[in-house]
Amino acid sequence: MRLLRYESAGRVGLGVLKEGAILPLTALRDHFPTMLAIIEGGQAALDRVAAFVAQSDETIPLGEVRLLAPIERPGKYMAIGMNYRKHVEEAEHLGAKPVSHQFWFNKQTTCLAGPYDPIDPHVSTQLDYEVELGVVIGNTARNVRVADAPNHVFGYFVANDVSARDWQFHSPTFTVGKSFDTHGPIGPWIVTADEIDDPHALTLRCLVNGEVRQESSTGEMIFNIWEQIAYLSTAFTLEPGDLIATGTPDGVGVAMQPPKFLQPGDMVRCEIDGVGAIENRVAQPGQQL
Repeated sequence: MRLLRYESAGRVGLGVLKEGAILPLTALRDHFPTMLAIIEGGQAALDRVAAFVAQSDETIPLGEVRLLAPIERPGKYMAIGMNYRKHVEEAEHLGAKPVSHQFWFNKQTTCLAGPYDPIDPHVSTQLDYEVELGVVIGNTARNVRVADAPNHVFGYFVANDVSARDWQFHSPTFTVGKSFDTHGPIGPWIVTADEIDDPHALTLRCLVNGEVRQESSTGEMIFNIWEQIAYLSTAFTLEPGDLIATGTPDGVGVAMQPPKFLQPGDMVRCEIDGVGAIENRVAQPGQQL
């Protein structure tokens, strides 16, 4: 299934994509008031939702609502850096030091935005894009083995790890430059894990104003998703609803000669075959379009 959140007439609802439209889960609100409730409910919750979807045909056209980030404020949003070899090469060319282990930073969850919401540059003059496959944790993970990691994934989404390059290195953790408000658009929905046969065989790309800037395969990850979950869960507990951004390929704006940073009015499209696409226009600083 493709689970989503939407806003209509000032009210937020949960839904499932069915035949290109939204099937609202309003009738299940008492059982699943939030997306997190479905995630925490595990397979039993998914089975109940699937049964409801199978017997209902009352849908809403996608164009009549505003899609929201497909999960409410998660506990954690972790992102791995330097996880595609060609991206490592372009970063080293810019002076970045090579890493011998998984390199993680967190994006503050207040950065999350909807799949079509505007991106506000705020004070940054070096705004950049990073298309990434996102992962939603389903089951609590602590000291998980690589072989068992797939059992802890609820689903997948498209992410743009928007980066303020001029603020990114203010702190060695990257957190400030990766966490400006609106710099975490995700969506357009959560594709449940059963729909993705192999998350390491997906084509992902980023386009700016229709120009392809990034294109690669998730199979090019240096550390795959299962290794990422095992690594993180060795240090701390991953909880249902936590998000992981699994790395970006080469082609980021800062590495171009000369650099091509995002400008107000630019349209950024991040897409992953089999998952979906998000599109976000860059607004004037301090003025969301």
